[in-house]
Amino acid sequence: MAGKSGKIRKDLRPGLTVNIVLKADQPTGRLTRGVIQDILTKSPTHPHGIKVRLVDGQVGRVQEIIE
Repeated sequence: MAGKSGKIRKDLRPGLTVNIVLKADQPTGRLTRGVIQDILTKSPTHPHGIKVRLVDGQVGRVQEIIE
């Protein structure tokens, strides 16, 4: 299941390692790796990725789940 996208909320849970795009990095698409603390998107799916907060406090949209 490697390389799952982060567009489906049920695939995500706190403690997973993910690559996210921070709001500031959206123009470049630069990825930031971290561990999910909170899932912020309420809807079951999102076309640009589910928004999460990492344990270090950064917020962005999940692009990829790291198994």
